[in-house]
Amino acid sequence: MKIAVDAMGGDYAPEEVVKGAVMAAKEYGTEIILVGPQERIEGELAKYDCSGANIEIVDTDEYLVEGEHPAYALRQKRKASILVATKLVKEGKADAVVGAGPTGGVVGSALQVLGTVEGIARPVAGGAFLGFAPNTIMMDLGGNVDCRPDQLLDFAIVGTVFARKMLNIQNPTVALLSVGAEEGKGNEVVRESYSLFQRSGLNFIGNVEGHDIPSGRANVIICDGFVGNILVKFCESLGKTICRWLEDKVKGKLPESDVKEIIDNLLLATNVADAIGGGPLWAVNGVACVAHGRSQSDEIAKTIGQAKLAVELDLVGSLKAELAAARSRLNMPNI
Repeated sequence: MKIAVDAMGGDYAPEEVVKGAVMAAKEYGTEIILVGPQERIEGELAKYDCSGANIEIVDTDEYLVEGEHPAYALRQKRKASILVATKLVKEGKADAVVGAGPTGGVVGSALQVLGTVEGIARPVAGGAFLGFAPNTIMMDLGGNVDCRPDQLLDFAIVGTVFARKMLNIQNPTVALLSVGAEEGKGNEVVRESYSLFQRSGLNFIGNVEGHDIPSGRANVIICDGFVGNILVKFCESLGKTICRWLEDKVKGKLPESDVKEIIDNLLLATNVADAIGGGPLWAVNGVACVAHGRSQSDEIAKTIGQAKLAVELDLVGSLKAELAAARSRLNMPNI
């Protein structure tokens, strides 16, 4: 298996990306294609023992930087590293692509080069985000800030495939995130989505509220990316804030090793990206994985591992089949 990696993506590129790629090549036995300025990549690779690591370099001097408008930057930089890496998947030279940002550039490249699965207009980012509820995933976590009811249903179908394939939950429960559990609560989009979800054939259990998330009441929780992105960043920040507060309160009262263990476990429970890395950009007609922009080597390696798993499980093929079945039940065209 070959994984193309944008060596220039993320806050700590290329140093941490290259280091993570070396780790992943050894741990997962995958061939890594690093895309970016060859001299810089070779300089980073020289820092490590690469014996047993199958790593190739595809040279390009162009890459995206944080702050650029993704669509404009991709038009101006036709040889941007994330664009070149994604084209390797399209050309059959790689099985998946991994990028750590800018997120808009990873999404834009995937849309431009690979397109979306037939029947879904927009890619969706999502997955597990709260360690306290390991069997709960949320869609969308930031890819789509304004959504129609039919798009929320697409997200639910995506989430169902995710839960079945990656969490081994055969009949995952699906819920809409709202301000009340009763039918009729929520904004216009949520209210219109409710009846659509009821007729979808999915295991829809109704609305859930924010306080239901940590308890794992539903396996797949659906919201637009505006709400989802705020929520996931709030959880990450709250976890880190509580860790700092707790560390200050218990310092000197418990052995230092115990304090470290407690803090580490709490961070993993509130910052899932640190524990499992990034994940697939769903609904893209190919495997494209997005890592958090602040990812360092461990997270990069884990995201490459997630890309490998997505290919092995044929997530794209499974999504196509599930989408066609759901739309047939609703008498909706698969377009």
